[in-house]
Amino acid sequence: MALRSALLVSVAGLSLGAHADEGMWMPSQLPQISAQLEAAGFKGDPKDLADLTKPPMSAVVSLGGCTASFVSPQGLVVTNHHCAYGAIQLNSTPENNLIANGFNAATRAQEVSAGPAARVLVTESFDRITDRILAGARGKTGRAYYDAVDAASKAVVAECEQEAGYRCSVANMYYGTDFYLVKQLELKDIRLVYAPPEAIGSYGDEIDNFMWPRHSGDFAFYRAYVGKDGKPAPFAADNVPYQPKAFLEVSTDPVAEGDFAMLAGYPGRTFRHRSAAEFADQVQSQLPARIDLYGSLIDTIEAAAAGNADAGVRYASQLASLKNGLKRAQGELDGLRRSDAVDVKAKDEAAMLAWLAPQPDAAATRTDIDAAQAVIAQSHATRERDILFATMQSQTQLLKSALQLQRLAVERGKPDPERERGYQQRDEALIEASLKQAQRRYVPAVEKAVLAELLARYHKLPADQRIAEVDAVFGSDAAQAKAALDKLYAGTKLGDEAERLRLLAAPPAEVSASTDPLLQAAAELLPAQLRIEGTDKAQEGELLRLRPAYMRALIGYRESQGQAVYPDANSTLRVSYGKVSPLDPRDGVHYTPLTTVQGIVEKHTGVVPFDAPKPLRDAIAKGDFGSTVDPALKTQTVDFMTNLDTTGGNSGSPVMDARGRLIGLNFDSNWEAVSASWMYDPRYKRAIHVDVRYLRWLLAKVYPAPQLLEEMRLPAE
Repeated sequence: MALRSALLVSVAGLSLGAHADEGMWMPSQLPQISAQLEAAGFKGDPKDLADLTKPPMSAVVSLGGCTASFVSPQGLVVTNHHCAYGAIQLNSTPENNLIANGFNAATRAQEVSAGPAARVLVTESFDRITDRILAGARGKTGRAYYDAVDAASKAVVAECEQEAGYRCSVANMYYGTDFYLVKQLELKDIRLVYAPPEAIGSYGDEIDNFMWPRHSGDFAFYRAYVGKDGKPAPFAADNVPYQPKAFLEVSTDPVAEGDFAMLAGYPGRTFRHRSAAEFADQVQSQLPARIDLYGSLIDTIEAAAAGNADAGVRYASQLASLKNGLKRAQGELDGLRRSDAVDVKAKDEAAMLAWLAPQPDAAATRTDIDAAQAVIAQSHATRERDILFATMQSQTQLLKSALQLQRLAVERGKPDPERERGYQQRDEALIEASLKQAQRRYVPAVEKAVLAELLARYHKLPADQRIAEVDAVFGSDAAQAKAALDKLYAGTKLGDEAERLRLLAAPPAEVSASTDPLLQAAAELLPAQLRIEGTDKAQEGELLRLRPAYMRALIGYRESQGQAVYPDANSTLRVSYGKVSPLDPRDGVHYTPLTTVQGIVEKHTGVVPFDAPKPLRDAIAKGDFGSTVDPALKTQTVDFMTNLDTTGGNSGSPVMDARGRLIGLNFDSNWEAVSASWMYDPRYKRAIHVDVRYLRWLLAKVYPAPQLLEEMRLPAE
């Protein structure tokens, strides 16, 4: 079979070799694996899973980095506590600390905004548009190829978004081989409804993160609102709850080992179809460097915020994200080493290339594969420098705001289709939200400390890796950097929200000519940002052109083995299925798949992060578990474990039973499986979920919210 037809055959013939416990399947693929779904225990019609306008898929939504689901006809949304953490932090002060105390809106009038950037995105369609996206790119290379794909993508998105209230995007599948148009209803008025105290929502915190057994009540509730006309609208006091097309029924049945489980969500990124050289680079270079960088940023922020309660609240969300990233990187590194991933991938790729050699179009395919490897290797030359420069923007508030304002001033001088993605008219509301939220996540001393640490690392780079604009703004050594930072932050007015918003609305010429020192610094740094971006686009264009050759070879090889290939995750809606499963992580160790409240008591020390609140401990001691008691264990469950295929972005994903009813919320992976974003190892891959029975019990007996139980049509206990 010719390699160029292998992809279509693989997608159409998914029954070949698919494993029930592996695969992040596009909903459109599920009818083709109906036999496996039914054999695993699914009781519904797999065709319904492919229809994004029908339940349960229409109830599953994206939060833009996390997943959630509707659980009532009045726009009630359930997700993870850690996914709502930014909103909880945004509404917290040292005097009214919702992080520590939790939040429970007894009425809808008491629900508070999750922030101007909060979104609930409801996917309504997912259509293949490959020919349209690639039509203008064929025959081009490098930056020209990138620009053609980019222009076609923007045109499709602009056409899609002519219908008000929608956010559209183009999803790249199989690394430049296929493209899909994703159309999502964009709900903009999102309010925090309920969150347990952090001591429940993040019980065990970083010590237990990625570990089993777990005892975390990692859940929270939002509500989505719309204008009185039923259409998406920004926050307004007289908005009304959104009425979704469908919502998930919350199961009241027990959960036990061996039960069917299915998860739908928006997994962020996986890299299972990358080359052997990229696997080696991840283990030998990228992950060790990331671990070192994240660790230093955590230490820097904690030291700079020490003794300042207000700074502690303002940087709580950023620290939580960095700590999660650090532990994830360490777990990924350990897991890839444990699974001997570099060697396994090298042998698999060698076998693939041996299979490729006698195929009809092998020579052209191999030429493209080798060319892609050369581009990837070339990109490593300036990687450390580029990461540090990008981190100066991503881990700051005021410097990032200044760069956003200067870049927007430049982009506003272009026709909208020619603007950079992220700076088009469709993006300006999110830029405004970012500028507003900066106020609650910024302390001058902490931001200067972060930049000083990043600049210290930058100053250690070889001379040929230095960026002239960075040296001009911040100096070439630590002493010059300190003086520059002190001057920039002492003189800027960007710490004032009103000033940031004034500049957002100002004519581009006024922003460009501003005498504000931080804005001037951003203007001086902007050429470097554009130059690096240009190099990245040229490399990305070449990889968009060349990577499909590797995918064609891989798909053809897998097909020859009787296996199908699902696309790597890319933040689009995916489904995985399997069972409630135990784990034997190493010799002599066996983990059962359910935990109970007894484990909370056993771990409790009274010291963070094992400081179970007294109302929780009292309720456990009382032993009144009502209808949420586990009939076999005779006590209250907390979390459970499955062999579902998940990764980052699946946080908050609904875990459903064989009839599509909600039985849990995904929130983590086990330590042994963190590396699954690169390599799936069925011996170790497990996903960790909050049992909805624990959620129900907390709402009924511990931090009561009878109004939510009633809204979800659940027993009041």
